[in-house]
Amino acid sequence: MERGSDEAPNKSCKDVLKSKSIFGGKVVIFGGDFRQILPVIRKGSRQQIVNASLCPSYIWYHCRVLRLIRNLRLTIGQPSADIEETKKFSKWPIGIGERKVGGPNEGTTKIELSDDLLIEQCDDTIIKIIQFVYPDILNSSQDPTYFQQRGLLASTNEVIHEINDHLLEFIPGDPVKYLSSAPAAKSDYTDGNADPTLYSTEILNGLKISGLPNHKLILKVSVPVMLLRNFNQKRAYAITLGFTLFL
Repeated sequence: MERGSDEAPNKSCKDVLKSKSIFGGKVVIFGGDFRQILPVIRKGSRQQIVNASLCPSYIWYHCRVLRLIRNLRLTIGQPSADIEETKKFSKWPIGIGERKVGGPNEGTTKIELSDDLLIEQCDDTIIKIIQFVYPDILNSSQDPTYFQQRGLLASTNEVIHEINDHLLEFIPGDPVKYLSSAPAAKSDYTDGNADPTLYSTEILNGLKISGLPNHKLILKVSVPVMLLRNFNQKRAYAITLGFTLFL
């Protein structure tokens, strides 16, 4: 959350409502975890990134922090033993972020992981993870709620694509390959004599951009997909792009 994007509406509300109070006396709710969502400062240092967040802003001194103390999604209808285990685990990553786990440190320390968080030695760790997160996928792939209750996170898109390819092999059916079709448009900043090899089809098809599906998309019948983006907003009925495996 960037402080400039919050201080500017504050000044506008004061001018419109002709009030000296924060946001013109209106109640404004900020949501999110500041430890996870930091402003992006291009080539910025740690001090610059922290200074650009909401906490150093003068608005922060007028805020009241409200904390959620109960995870309703993971506790309703669950046995008491599972609820206690969920509470215990939720405190562990927070303790790491607050440097309460692993002893005093200045950014580097050793943290002991529980045995239930570790992957046993195997030939293919990705297959092991899939079998743990998606047990009995062969018989449960037709259930729409099966994938809604499970998910996998990864640090890079390459790992996600590799997991998708492995997961697709577990789902029965014949795969169907779809290829994108998007010719390169002439740049407005060139005289039309640019080298066409700079924007060749091979280069464009090899791009892997966050938020967009790859050039080659392989699907099967009953495989869940998720619409990422509709590029043609004026023709909302024309869905032009954007399906990927929903994990």
